[in-house]
Amino acid sequence: MMSLTASQWGCMLGGEMRRMIQMAMLMLLMIGGASVVRGVEVILTGGVALKSWEHLRGPAKHDNWWANFVRASTVQIVLSRRDNPSTSIVWIVFRPSYITRSKEEGKDVVSAIRQTAAKYGVKLRFVDTSAQAYNAINSAAVGGDRITAFYYFGHSNAHAFMLDYSNSIIGASKQWIHERELSARLRRDIFASHARCISYGCYTGLSMSSYWKKATGVPLRGNTQSTRYQPVGKGLLPIGTGRWVE
Repeated sequence: MMSLTASQWGCMLGGEMRRMIQMAMLMLLMIGGASVVRGVEVILTGGVALKSWEHLRGPAKHDNWWANFVRASTVQIVLSRRDNPSTSIVWIVFRPSYITRSKEEGKDVVSAIRQTAAKYGVKLRFVDTSAQAYNAINSAAVGGDRITAFYYFGHSNAHAFMLDYSNSIIGASKQWIHERELSARLRRDIFASHARCISYGCYTGLSMSSYWKKATGVPLRGNTQSTRYQPVGKGLLPIGTGRWVE
């Protein structure tokens, strides 16, 4: 049996120590890299209709209360923070409709939205066009971050989120996020594989939900019928009158 000198033993121990140090450093790098990837929740809030126009539509009128979608958004913020107090939330609000509605209300509701965002400690992004809305969603998760939840509160039909419904044109929309544009304008890589996406707009589940999944790789839960916002005044999320599908 060959015996080792003291210097040979030292070399072997030194080599083993170096391997242990290298493995420890590799583990630290892996842990550090994983910690860089954080979850970001995105809330997109569409604009409200003009009350002066909607009152002409009789029983079909919408948005008697200017804060329907804003209040629903804050309900979701509270729920998200309850589940994870440190969660990062980006709140995207379509501004033009709230500027015009401010004139009807006789108060600055845009400032009220700013104050609400500050109260809940969320990052507020005002947008004035659908192009800006796409950009805001795409840039919500930076670096290695991923969107782990997306919520839409606003008017919609089976094929689109209507950001300015019945505000610039009575009963119609000029700014929208359409199902056929999603693949080209919404980045697929910003969503976590387990992202929770929900639309509280009307009729999303009839068509747009399937286009969303094709474009992003994650489901979009939507209702097959209209949604009702009456519960938000009691601190509850909107309800759907039909089936919730993905």
